[in-house]
Amino acid sequence: MLNESANSAASVRIAPERRTYTVVEIAEMLGIGKNTAYSFVKEGNFKIVRIGNTIRVSAASFNAWLDAQGV
Repeated sequence: MLNESANSAASVRIAPERRTYTVVEIAEMLGIGKNTAYSFVKEGNFKIVRIGNTIRVSAASFNAWLDAQGV
């Protein structure tokens, strides 16, 4: 019994803090369309990282922008 609970406790992993979001995730969080979210990115509202053809939005810059909106 003791080994079983020790093994299950060892297998529990805590997910690391998210540092980036996809543009689709931003759209879902804001309740807006994907095209509008891409427009926000293009306007420079958030810091982004490009990885190949994908865009990742800095979670810190998104959260700071959202806080500044008074939400």
